[in-house]
Amino acid sequence: MTDDDANDFRDFRDFRVWAPRAERVELVIDDPASPTRGAADGTGSGGRTAHPMALRDGGWWFPEPGVDWRAGLDYGYLLDGQGPYPDPRSRRQPEGVHGLSRTDDAQGYEWHDAGWAGLPVDSAEIYELHIGTFTPEGTLDAAAGKLDHLLSIGVTHVELLPVNGFNGTYNWGYDGVAWFTVHEGYGGPEAYRRFVDACHAAGLAVIQDVVYNHLGPSGNYLPLFGPYLHHESSNTWGDSVNLEHEGAKEVRSYIIHNALMWLGDYHVDGLRLDAVHALVDHSTMHLLAELGEAVDALSADTGVKRLLIAESDLNDPVMFLGRDEGGYGLDGQWSDDFHHAVHVNLTGETSGYYADFDSVGALAKVLTRGFFHDGTYSSFREREHGVELDRAATAPWRLVVASQNHDQIGNRAIGDRLTATLGPDSLAIAAALTLLGPFTPMLFMGEEWAASTPWQFFTSHPEPDLGKATAEGRIAEFEKMGWDPDVVPDPQDPSTFTNSKLDWSEIDDPAHPEHRSVLGVYRRLATIRTTLPPGDELRLADVRVDFSEDDRWLVLERPPIVLVVNFSDAAVDLRAIAPTLGEPLFDSHAQLRGDPLPERLTAVAPHSVVVARRA
Repeated sequence: MTDDDANDFRDFRDFRVWAPRAERVELVIDDPASPTRGAADGTGSGGRTAHPMALRDGGWWFPEPGVDWRAGLDYGYLLDGQGPYPDPRSRRQPEGVHGLSRTDDAQGYEWHDAGWAGLPVDSAEIYELHIGTFTPEGTLDAAAGKLDHLLSIGVTHVELLPVNGFNGTYNWGYDGVAWFTVHEGYGGPEAYRRFVDACHAAGLAVIQDVVYNHLGPSGNYLPLFGPYLHHESSNTWGDSVNLEHEGAKEVRSYIIHNALMWLGDYHVDGLRLDAVHALVDHSTMHLLAELGEAVDALSADTGVKRLLIAESDLNDPVMFLGRDEGGYGLDGQWSDDFHHAVHVNLTGETSGYYADFDSVGALAKVLTRGFFHDGTYSSFREREHGVELDRAATAPWRLVVASQNHDQIGNRAIGDRLTATLGPDSLAIAAALTLLGPFTPMLFMGEEWAASTPWQFFTSHPEPDLGKATAEGRIAEFEKMGWDPDVVPDPQDPSTFTNSKLDWSEIDDPAHPEHRSVLGVYRRLATIRTTLPPGDELRLADVRVDFSEDDRWLVLERPPIVLVVNFSDAAVDLRAIAPTLGEPLFDSHAQLRGDPLPERLTAVAPHSVVVARRA
């Protein structure tokens, strides 16, 4: 077997394992189908057997001849007599992240998406959801039952928060440790395949959120196997992943193979890469460029475009610049500056990192330049931040924006949505700027009907000390934002999780018709969005903005449409600020009140937005 064969995990169906730190490795197999299973607690008797493994080049261990891989076997590894520990590339953890792994035959599933050709990424509308709180059941199969609703609001790409294994029963997903698994509580790998299949059948693409910058605090056995972490460098969550020191070649391969598993074995259409600014990599070829190269090759092989979107705090176009230009060649990146500018202009909140965005001009800059901080001083960071975009060359769809997302809601003291402080009129402004602005829009589950449920930070760590430390650390995080620590919900309290589940009955609640009204706004805006030309036909230089700081209005010209936003308490005369509007397309004031769209737009009501064709 060649080195290339040993490292090809796109069809991984044997028991090889990389464990360069061990002097002796044994494969432990516990066959659930064995009639003697459970007859002994140790290895070598009953239904559990131990098999010596042989060391080959590069720290790879292989089982003795005659040990056959098949689906449904529970197994683990003894390292120098300690363990057994789960497989670093485990596909299933039926007893949790501390239990034995279980083999899963990814090739045995009968897919029904042979005709799936993917969707254009420059016209995407992304919908971010958390499986555990999206439906009352909190499963992948239940989520698949809501796809028609997503189609009704123009969604093209469904983005799942991390689904891989974590310790406990519920979690945001960013405490994952078993990167190759699907959380059993969501339905495991079979349910995940069914979900992707159902999305493709409905005409929806799937994006999976993945975390390659850190591992969770419980169940991380990787350091026992090899140098997966670098202890001399760290980030917010602990030790950094080892991308440039001894053993880094295999660690990088581990990450790339994981990405190819989601995109290949699970037919996923793209990955959202969590907090890539926390990746410490000064290699000649950055991990993100290496990953982009591998994913581009998979896209070419399959004929289906797979996309990579980075969550980056750097405000740097290096993420999506071509690799021949010195960039990483990803498809796009998040732009939190858009969120901050919209949030401040609608809510007036200026604490913490919101301070620099306290003007209509800040929003105007984001809309025309992509980033607000593009080499300017950031008062929150206390330094200059960001890189200026080339407006003539940059297609704005490369930036993914949201007025609400899991971070910006869940990382608030009480996990409150915009709904908690804004009425339908202001929510319609946020929706219009997001869905009809020049960037790729992303919605967060429930915002389309002004869901009243919060989305709070929740954990279910079984270890009491870890649970206590998590709760205390959560309170400390809010000091710089100036939020009251006394109101922070306990992440470990089960009610913090259940309170965060969407209440779908709100949509048709006659006592609160505003939910249905806001949903109507999203559906109308989504219809308008389908009439816009592909995003690749637009450049930042084509986007123009006029605004008044004193009167608090903004005119956004995003060819071929114009949005006029009124943030003030007084009506705005359109004849004075936008006299050449063409065919009316949308008036939030009329829409929310059930009135017909005016034949001619002459004014914008307070806290409203109108949309028209450019004359």
